[in-house]
Amino acid sequence: MLTSLQNPLVKSIRKLHQAKERRSQNQFLLEGTHLIQEALATSYPLDVVCYTPAWRQAHSDLALELEQRAERVELVAEALLERMATTQHPDGVVAIAPQVFRSANRAVQGIGLAVETLQDPGNLGTIIRTAVAAGVDGLWLSADSVAPDHPKVLRASAGQWFRLPLTVVDDLNALLADWEQTGVQLVATSSYAPVDYWSVDFTKPTVIVLGNEGAGLSENLQRRATVQVRIPMAGAVESLNVGISAALLLYEARRQREWEWERERE
Repeated sequence: MLTSLQNPLVKSIRKLHQAKERRSQNQFLLEGTHLIQEALATSYPLDVVCYTPAWRQAHSDLALELEQRAERVELVAEALLERMATTQHPDGVVAIAPQVFRSANRAVQGIGLAVETLQDPGNLGTIIRTAVAAGVDGLWLSADSVAPDHPKVLRASAGQWFRLPLTVVDDLNALLADWEQTGVQLVATSSYAPVDYWSVDFTKPTVIVLGNEGAGLSENLQRRATVQVRIPMAGAVESLNVGISAALLLYEARRQREWEWERERE
């Protein structure tokens, strides 16, 4: 059983709390039973799994599966695992996983999502969870956004992180230009837009473009959008959380596309 903070594996795991170390090691940290289960459910590779004796006893079947599928499994003292995790009260299991993101297909056929300069990991995790639930083809994230392997992103995604194709993009403006040339509809929100978001035809290939929590979309991307829509708001409310905005547009797109599918089956 691992008991010392000086153990090389323990040191390596603790370094993964930092973004620069995750990039350097090309690995990231999974914390908690649910994330581990989702990784296994999607056949995501696991390099190392560490769990406490109490967790092993409470999850014997899952522990056995991890012992068969992970490259390495270690028993860890409870006090030590608390130092290895980023959460205050870990439930007894952490893992190291390699960074093997599922790249989003640039040839958008359904609904895609492009996000610029998103900073809050909770917002990104919520958007990922919503995008999977709404059936999005993929997510493109600007390189100056929060790292998609941030521990809070994974937790906020409720494990759906493993199911969404995601690509970090150095030049989001150039990517939107490519989509525009191929006829993909680019939808952005604006309080000055002439139409409400439910008036847009989301049955055609579409990418919804979202911006930073405070500043919104940059002028370049706002101009690049081929359709500007507004989200009507009553009273003195000026804007919505970016995750809420994403959910409204994505589910309107899903509603329209499901209605179209039903009509085609008749």
